[in-house]
Amino acid sequence: MVLMALLVAIWGTTWAAVRLSLSGFPPLVGASLRFLLAAVVVALLARALGQPLGGDRRLRWIWPLQAVLTFGVSYGIVYWAEQWVPSGLVSVLFATFPLFVVLYARIILPDEQIGRLAVAGLVAGFCGVAVIFSEDMATLGGPEVQRACLVMLLAPASAALANVLIKRHAQGLSPYALIAAPMAMSGVGMGALAAIFERGRPIDPAPVPVAAVLYLAVIGSAVTFTLYFWLLERLPATRLSMVAYGTPVIAVVLGVLVFDEPITVRIVAGALLVIAGVVLVLRKQKA
Repeated sequence: MVLMALLVAIWGTTWAAVRLSLSGFPPLVGASLRFLLAAVVVALLARALGQPLGGDRRLRWIWPLQAVLTFGVSYGIVYWAEQWVPSGLVSVLFATFPLFVVLYARIILPDEQIGRLAVAGLVAGFCGVAVIFSEDMATLGGPEVQRACLVMLLAPASAALANVLIKRHAQGLSPYALIAAPMAMSGVGMGALAAIFERGRPIDPAPVPVAAVLYLAVIGSAVTFTLYFWLLERLPATRLSMVAYGTPVIAVVLGVLVFDEPITVRIVAGALLVIAGVVLVLRKQKA
């Protein structure tokens, strides 16, 4: 529980850090730098600790899976969405991650099935999302916000699928091997896309965005993902996914305090429904 609380505390701050990094770097550039730097840090940690970074045939398909679903699609969408969506609201939408994990686990992880109470939690969680989308998006920035919020739901769905597949097929693999190469691959891929789609966009390597990128790379990626995938081998995927529902509390508070982001009654109500749904899903009680 201590390690999971540490993940919640760190990942709760990364949503604001992404917003800060966007003040100096376009989305794909910032995400690319984050994961390229994180890959280097993870590789150095693995070497210092004598941990393998390869050598297992399963990594041939696990690496591209992680690169595309865990880092590329998921965080590419997060960075893109935070251009318009308040960082706190992005974190709330990503808190649906455990709900997607449970849905995938019903098919892929036969040992992690759920009962009727958890089904009720799924319904409550997605009702919370519906409440959020009933908000007048004009108060949050206009139609771009609503569109970005809809796309944003693909981020937790993508990451959850990768998590469940890793839990099913990657037992015994080092967490360093699971993330170093995929981070590098994702960083290179997003850098290539940035060269195409963000050509001409200004880059301002001022101290604040640079510090945000470094924080996201070292603390928010290298440390957290190593710890997360180490825990994933030892805990049920559905239980570990609960780290996602604690982060919005930190993220929303930081968004309001640091960026003066708007917070409305419907967003709060929707967030509470999402969190309540996740709590029901992750209870050990079977019905």
